[in-house]
Amino acid sequence: MCTVTYVPKFDGCIITSNRDEKIARERALSPQKHSINNKTLIFPKDPKAGGTWIAHNENKIIVLLNGAQEKHIPKPLYRKSRGLIVLDLMTAENTFNFWKTIDLDDIEPFTIVLFEDNKLIELQWNEVYKKTTILNKQEFHIWSSATLYSKEIREQRKNWFHQFIKTEKKISPEQIFNFHQFTEANNKEFGLQINRNDMLKTISITQCVVSENQIQMSYLDLL
Repeated sequence: MCTVTYVPKFDGCIITSNRDEKIARERALSPQKHSINNKTLIFPKDPKAGGTWIAHNENKIIVLLNGAQEKHIPKPLYRKSRGLIVLDLMTAENTFNFWKTIDLDDIEPFTIVLFEDNKLIELQWNEVYKKTTILNKQEFHIWSSATLYSKEIREQRKNWFHQFIKTEKKISPEQIFNFHQFTEANNKEFGLQINRNDMLKTISITQCVVSENQIQMSYLDLL
């Protein structure tokens, strides 16, 4: 939920997400099918709140990052988990339309990467207003959570990503997995896989590959 990349393919795309989390948090359940509001979804489940940071069905993918444009000061308590907001958005008939009306008062800031009906959209909530950005699905994109990475570090990680793209002639899902797992491996503070004093770590990598209108999810538990 803290680093996400989007890579276009001739017949779809590859969306990959690193989850950075306190290791004291209960371990997530690996991806499974779930039926919610008569909708079949596939996602890894956070046992603490029951939500998720990444999910897909037959025609859309939603990925969550903590925080919006800039780092915020967390409140002691919020009305609802952001991971449950992901499920609310996933079960909507049309997430883009539902986003316009969903009540986010007293919800912690977040960023959503939405791939729906072959469109790529960024959705952000900063506790004051919603921001919607239609992105070019033919371009490469990377997001790093504003809660863990400063603006300067986010730019540095973006440079690593673009350098990776330039050096690879044909980018495979496996190469992107390696980028997410091994880039700047010695940099435990803000490399792609972090380990901050054995308290906050990159604990999993999840990838969705869209090919010929089918979505396949892969999951690597780093713990």
